[in-house]
Amino acid sequence: MIVHLNGDFETVDYVQNRSVLLYDNIDFEEYPLHWHNAIEIIMPLTNSYVAVCGGKEYVLQERDILIIPSGTLHSLKAQKGRRLIILFDNNAFTGNPALSEMYSVLSEPLLINEDYSHEFLESAGHLIKDIYVLYSNFNEAAEVYIYIKILTLLARIKEYQLSSIKYDDDGRYSETFSVVLKYIDQNYMNDISLDELASIAGYSTYHFSRIFKKYSNTTFINFLNRRRVKAAETMLLESENSITDVAMKSGFSSLTTFNRVFKIINGYTPSEYKKLYRMAHSGDGLSMT
Repeated sequence: MIVHLNGDFETVDYVQNRSVLLYDNIDFEEYPLHWHNAIEIIMPLTNSYVAVCGGKEYVLQERDILIIPSGTLHSLKAQKGRRLIILFDNNAFTGNPALSEMYSVLSEPLLINEDYSHEFLESAGHLIKDIYVLYSNFNEAAEVYIYIKILTLLARIKEYQLSSIKYDDDGRYSETFSVVLKYIDQNYMNDISLDELASIAGYSTYHFSRIFKKYSNTTFINFLNRRRVKAAETMLLESENSITDVAMKSGFSSLTTFNRVFKIINGYTPSEYKKLYRMAHSGDGLSMT
């Protein structure tokens, strides 16, 4: 399945003029540790499947869904069975301010399993199957509809997270945290503290920290760092920006902190990211056969 690999960087082999790739995968093959710029969705159809993301093992049962954010180091274990694996360009999401609240859905690998309601799992599965049908019967409009299905899936995940908070707390948090996430998106390049956000939300720091983690599926500092790194990734691809400039513009207090956080999140340094991106877009990827 991996076609172009340079070290642990995979160049996703999209068909020309397309930005979605789908595998109906039955290979009994282990895929080594790698990362790519695409968002990846995996759903086993028969038998279980195991992915390791950032050192954490995710066991998917039949019809479970795993969403792996772009830039995440991951490997897939060899197992018998059939699974759908979808890769799609994340630029349509990260470059659109209107979709900023989706960052919390994509900030960490997300396993949709029996912890979710049966109705939600079934709904998500239908969306994946719809994508499969659209991809198999591709025409000029198919990719647009595929992205609509992907957006619908992400929106429903966000709605499910919000409904969980509403159920526990009488609906008080949804509007507040929408304001908080927009504030982060507009001010990530500045020095933002947990105390500051708690004050904006109108809660104690302890209470805000607990609810933020439930809302966003990660801690405040991880969320903020991932938002900064996402912004940095875009700026690193602009040749006029030095790595030091990018670090400062994306909100990091020092180049050392920037390099350390970038590598923790993505598994490689900013300079390696720039180099690998240039190689990926110059046709220098190595073929795996």
